Amino acid sequence: MMKILPFAVSALVTAFSSQAMVRHYEADLNDSSWQLAENSRLKCTLSHQIPNYGEAVFSSVANRQMNMQFELDMLRLPDTYGVAEVRSLPPRWKPGHRGRVIAQMDLHKQFSPSLEKKVAWTMLSELEQGMNPKVFYQDWYNDNNKVAVGLSPARFSKAYQDFVGCLGNLLNYSFEDIAYTVLNYELNTDELTKPSKKRIAMITEYLALDPELELVLIDAFTDSYGGRWPNLKLAERRAAKIQQYFVEAGIDVDRITATGYGEKRHIASNQSVIGREQNRRVVIRMDKP
Repeated sequence: MMKILPFAVSALVTAFSSQAMVRHYEADLNDSSWQLAENSRLKCTLSHQIPNYGEAVFSSVANRQMNMQFELDMLRLPDTYGVAEVRSLPPRWKPGHRGRVIAQMDLHKQFSPSLEKKVAWTMLSELEQGMNPKVFYQDWYNDNNKVAVGLSPARFSKAYQDFVGCLGNLLNYSFEDIAYTVLNYELNTDELTKPSKKRIAMITEYLALDPELELVLIDAFTDSYGGRWPNLKLAERRAAKIQQYFVEAGIDVDRITATGYGEKRHIASNQSVIGREQNRRVVIRMDKP
């Protein structure tokens, strides 16, 4: 519910003038709603509707390192540049508790503002303790008005528990980690080396979860031992086998291009064992919109 109230200066909000009017946007006890909006091994999203204002969103995506972002998704985007102050304030039922400044948040024209990992986790921790994170900034249309946007802790606990459970199930690698991959083979076979078997398992696991994959290019190569024609056929078998992995993972065969090049395009000398191992390879490239 939106309220327009006179704003009295206090120790908690010293940045605001006593002469200013403050427009408050915050869900009341009955309207407060938190939900796990996205729940997959690729992305977790915890969202909170703010009536007449927009949505507060905490999100984390599959990655090598734990990440977190907070975004204030406004219905009306900033019309100028500025800085907002993020504070944690005690609810009315916690008399005697003091508020504190959490962070400064940059406002960019025509973009929803966001905060990165440490501050986002701090805000979640404050909500978990029943505190009330609020964002304060100058109204870009009226110099005499301030805006206060609050995140209500009401009905937060259950959705937050679900969110933490989702975070624990995220893949520990991202699309960027596998978008360009080189697989290597045992000598004169279409059998992958042990490290490459682990790599292809990661790729197929990811592809089975991501419906947005647009294109997969598979290029297979051999060393120069064994004759050109047999090597060409060996490369084609290697490419076809990888293609089959992806089809079984749910990727439309029409989005996969598999080509065997045989002895062409060596990347190392064939005069050494190590060089030949490097040349026995399949290169996988993947694109998303």
